[in-house]
Parts: sequence; structure tokens; C-alpha cells
Amino acid sequence: MSPFPIRPSLPMLAGLLLLAGCASVPLESAQEDAKGKQFTPPPPDRGSLYVYRQGLMGAPVTIPVTIAGSPETPLAANTWVWLEGAPAALDVKCTGTDGSAALTANVGPGETRFVEVAFRPGLMGSRCAVLEVPEAQGRAAVLAGKRAVGP
Repeated sequence: MSPFPIRPSLPMLAGLLLLAGCASVPLESAQEDAKGKQFTPPPPDRGSLYVYRQGLMGAPVTIPVTIAGSPETPLAANTWVWLEGAPAALDVKCTGTDGSAALTANVGPGETRFVEVAFRPGLMGSRCAVLEVPEAQGRAAVLAGKRAVGP
């Protein structure tokens, strides 16, 4: 007789390991999360940038992100940060153990832009990718995620 009365299936074990290994990051308050999810257009002399990470790929690790030279902000799966400020070309960079990626988001006056940071498996560890996405895609990801403490 087996010492385990219930024999777990491979999908069940994979699901348990995935849930047990999810990385976490400090989150903003529920009020700040809700404020960012209103997508209020910035005033004409300011711009708005959302940077998010979506999905469970690489869930056990955070991805360090630097936005416009600010200190690193770690993003876990399904988290996002929001910045509003003077219109500018903002550099967004992520770092993995097997490389980094960068993108410049040109945020104009009164504009809101969305940038996705994604985990990619690499040969020697993790990689990341950075890409600007359409507004509808970015809004959906922000609405499904939680606001991380960011720059």
C-alpha cells in the first residue's frame, strides 16, 4: 500500500508548484490601485505612462525595471506601475539573469502610453522583453493586475 492515499496527477502537481512559487512585490493601497485604474487623461502639459507585467510565465521571479533612470522597481506577475509627469521620451529597461531589454516610450502632452515587460526563458536563466502595446491591451492588463509600489 502506498503511503500517499491520494495519488496526485502531473497537472495537479504543476499547478501547486506554480502557486507555491509566485513572486511578490510591495503593492500600493487599494485606493491608489483604484485611482490608477480610472485612466483619467493627463492635463495637456503632462503625460502618463503605465508599465505592466502580465501572465504567469516566470511567476517565481520578479523582473527588475528601470523607468527614466529611476531606482529599480521589481514587477511580479500581474502587477503594474503608473507615472505621470512632463511629456518626455522615457527609457524603460528590464533586466533578467540572461540579458536585458530596453525601449524608449515617447509620451506626448496629454497622452497615455502602455508598455509591457515580459518574462522570456533564456539559455542560462531568465530574459525579459519590453514592448509598447495598444491602449486597449494595456488597459485590460492594468485592470486585471495590481498596482505595485513604483517610482
